Amino acid sequence: MILYIHGFGSSAFSTKAKMLKDYFGDSGVLIPSLSHIPNLAIDTLEQIIKVIPNISLIGSSLGGYYAIYLSKKYNLKAVLINPAINPDITLKQALPQGINYYDNSKYDFHDGYLDELVEMRVEKPNLENLYLLVQSGDEVLDPDESLKYFKGGNILFEKGGNHGFKNFETKIKIIEKFLKSF
Repeated sequence: MILYIHGFGSSAFSTKAKMLKDYFGDSGVLIPSLSHIPNLAIDTLEQIIKVIPNISLIGSSLGGYYAIYLSKKYNLKAVLINPAINPDITLKQALPQGINYYDNSKYDFHDGYLDELVEMRVEKPNLENLYLLVQSGDEVLDPDESLKYFKGGNILFEKGGNHGFKNFETKIKIIEKFLKSF
């Protein structure tokens, strides 16, 4: 079973979520819509991890940051798609109000949430368990941060693209192969 973790302001109805659902089916991937409050999002993900054996993670953007944390804590395999490396810095722009890209609803987002993200920071990830997918054209996050953080790890780097990871559907078989390789 795969647990897909969407990014900030996203939901279970994102484009990548739909592609994963189409490929793996309802019984192969679980895609929860998560709270914008980091500790609540992590609590939801940890409850899922504790009841589903042999789960693997796919995380995009902030979901990639969560996947790094959860992979380290539970020794899980994870694929990270243009992951946030320093969300406590990049999400300052979301203060004081975030927006959900699915339904355009607005929510309060404050400094305390940035502090929660700092508490989840993993200084030394287990690179064997992680596979980074990053594109140089990411207009939201600095791809060089990801490449430096995962130096020596499993990396698929592409020039061009964007934050949503252009042509993601062509990478799903590669993702599946990595997640099944252990």
